Parts: sequence; structure tokens; C-alpha cells
Amino acid sequence: MTSTIDRTAPRELAAELPARLSLTPKTTLAGQLDGAWWPRSRDLEAELPSLAAALDGPWGRITRVTVNPTRWRVIPHTIPMAGRMLHVGWFTEQDPDKLILLSHTVGRWDLLVIPPETEPAAAARLMAAAAIPGSVLTAGVLMANEAAIGRGVRDARRREATWESEGGACVSPFGNLSMPASGWR
Repeated sequence: MTSTIDRTAPRELAAELPARLSLTPKTTLAGQLDGAWWPRSRDLEAELPSLAAALDGPWGRITRVTVNPTRWRVIPHTIPMAGRMLHVGWFTEQDPDKLILLSHTVGRWDLLVIPPETEPAAAARLMAAAAIPGSVLTAGVLMANEAAIGRGVRDARRREATWESEGGACVSPFGNLSMPASGWR
């Protein structure tokens, strides 16, 4: 019997859990990104309220969000949250791996969006990289770099599995070189 694990959270669970978020520390160094967000699903209606709520304190009240439609199945125009509406828009010109947040009082923030199905180790690397102050790396570049790292990790695991399946030792062209019981003389 084969079972699969759905690495995305259902809507009810996503609404109850805090946002997985990594923000760039306050500094004078401006970078391409202001941090990263790792949603639990591709459901904007379920995910955005916890993100906006997490940012209300440090960044002010988020009023608008923009995304690229290639990464999201459904993009609602508005999302109700805490007695107000969060307006959502989409632009095909926007980097598909980036989310833009807008506030009337404080400004704009760009976050890398880490796919929900991302392995935790890869997500941790991406969250750390996106939060480096003054970084010139874009969301697309970070995702491409992580894809290359992921290929390297998978290749290393495959080589190790091959090594283990073949006995884990080099075969000598001279046959078995074990020492005699009495040792060398």
C-alpha cells in the first residue's frame, strides 16, 4: 500500500496557525526583499489574514496585497479580516515568487513567497537568505539558487544510496587483502 502526504494545510488549520515569516532587521540598507513568507497552502483567503495580522504590529495595517496569478489557483478581490477588508490584486509582470504588501501609513514591502510544499531545510535557507539586509538578490534568483542547492543535495543522497547498495566499499582488483591470523612477518 502506498500513501501520500499532503504537505499543505487545510483552510481551517491555516487560519489558526501563526504566519511563518522571516523579516529583514530594521537597517538603513535597502535590499530587493524585506523578508520571506512560507504559507501552509496555496489558498490566499486562508493564508493572508494571519500574514497581515502578524505584520500589523511591526509594519502597520496592511491594506493591499499583490501577487502573480501563476502561483495561486484563486485570487479573491477582497478578504475579510478583523472587521476590515484586505484588498488583493494581481499582476502578471510581478515576480511569481514575490508578494507585495501595501500600507496607507508606512509604505510597501516585498516578501519572497516560499512554496508550501518546500522541505523545511530548504525553507529555512530561503527565509534566512531573503532577510539579509541590503541583499541585491531577487525572489527569482533566490528560488533558482535553492533549486540548484536542492539538486546538489538530491545528487549527493543518490550517490550515497548507490554507495551503500553496492556494499559501501571499493572493490580491490587484487581480491581480498585480509591479513593472515598470525599477522605480517
